[in-house]
Amino acid sequence: MFKVLFVCHGNICRSPMAEYVLRDYVNKLGIKDNFIIDSAATSQEEIGNSVYPPVKKLLTSLNIDCHLKRARQINLGDTKSFDYIIAMEQYNLDNLYQLFPKIDKSKVYLLKDFTKEPGDIEDPWYTRDFEKAYREIASSCLELIDSLYQDSLLELTPQQASKLKALKQFN
Repeated sequence: MFKVLFVCHGNICRSPMAEYVLRDYVNKLGIKDNFIIDSAATSQEEIGNSVYPPVKKLLTSLNIDCHLKRARQINLGDTKSFDYIIAMEQYNLDNLYQLFPKIDKSKVYLLKDFTKEPGDIEDPWYTRDFEKAYREIASSCLELIDSLYQDSLLELTPQQASKLKALKQFN
């Protein structure tokens, strides 16, 4: 079982996008029973708010429904129960470490750490480039799935591996 928590500043743009994109991929691959996926904020600014309208519109255009998502802040229980705490940028990691100085850093990553081009996923709240954020998140989530299965005892069936490869080529 892979327990994945995505984290960004407000939990209304990037982290819910990653949460719902990863959910969509694991559903398409037939591996959803191997995952618990959620997202949270490092700040309290947006708690209770829904996904930011441009993100919701983008996801809806891809037949991904996120209308039930409400922003929440990461809590101590999350840091203990999730095996992978994945931030969108270094700023989020810095905030995470301020909130939880004793967090197990071996399970904390940036999403692009799973790609060939590590780094930050810029906040589309500021850049206004929601498409770019989506493309980076989508390709990074596929690499995340690949990495998780390579580093675990769980295996993809040949059909699932083929479908993952096709998804990676499409992105």
